[in-house]
Amino acid sequence: MFHKTPGLAVVVVAFLILGLGGLDGCVAQSDYLRKQAEADALNRDRAALTAQNSDFKAQIEKLTAATEGLIADKDRLIVDTERLEKERTDLDARLNRITEETSRTIEELRNRNIELEGDKQMLAESISLLKKTKEVEVRTVSKTYEDLLSEMKGEIAQGQIAITELQGKLTVDVVDKILFDSGQTEIRPEGLDVLKRVVEILITVTDKVIRVEGHTDSIPIAGALAKRYPTNWELSAARALNVTRYLEKEGIDPTLLSAVAFGEHQPIAENDTPEGRAKNRRIAIILLPKE
Repeated sequence: MFHKTPGLAVVVVAFLILGLGGLDGCVAQSDYLRKQAEADALNRDRAALTAQNSDFKAQIEKLTAATEGLIADKDRLIVDTERLEKERTDLDARLNRITEETSRTIEELRNRNIELEGDKQMLAESISLLKKTKEVEVRTVSKTYEDLLSEMKGEIAQGQIAITELQGKLTVDVVDKILFDSGQTEIRPEGLDVLKRVVEILITVTDKVIRVEGHTDSIPIAGALAKRYPTNWELSAARALNVTRYLEKEGIDPTLLSAVAFGEHQPIAENDTPEGRAKNRRIAIILLPKE
């Protein structure tokens, strides 16, 4: 068992005082470090928040720009909508006008169709009447044709006359040798007899015109005859005129008569044989419908 001495107590007390003083220093340093750490953490948080705030500002600016763009788009859409609405209104008005015009046109066409049906009926009746009239005319021409065939059968058999009828055109071709001497234009007595018999039939025809055509072969006019008739034009013309004058003299209405010269330019046969040239030298008396 120890005995307490004054020296030992002093030492113990001093040691305790020193220990407590050191303990206070350690506590103060620990608080400082903790506070420093907290300050660092707060600084880091503040920096993070500052960066985050900058991001938010950037996003806000972007959203603001997008919003402004959407507002501009909305304004354009409103303008476009108003324009389209006006166009639709105009189109509706135009469609109404077109509909009304179409209705009027349909009504007019319907009425016109009724008129055309009436015109069609009238035209059909006119065609029927004209057809009957033409049939009568054809029968009349055919009677003339038959009479000529009967009257001229001898000359037809000898090849002196040819009579044809086609689509209302009746043609009497008379070879020149029965009417004229070679190179002459005065009608021979035998030719006058033939023409007189033709006139007796033609004089009854009053609804036709009578054209007298002069035709020649292709042999040029030569010798003394060329002084009077330089070419076949003149010869064919003179012959046609003389026959026409005779028809008038025998009583055919001169208003129905005409004379035409063709020379050698409308042959009915080849000109390289005597037989062909003989056929081409002719007078054609043609009956045609009045125009």
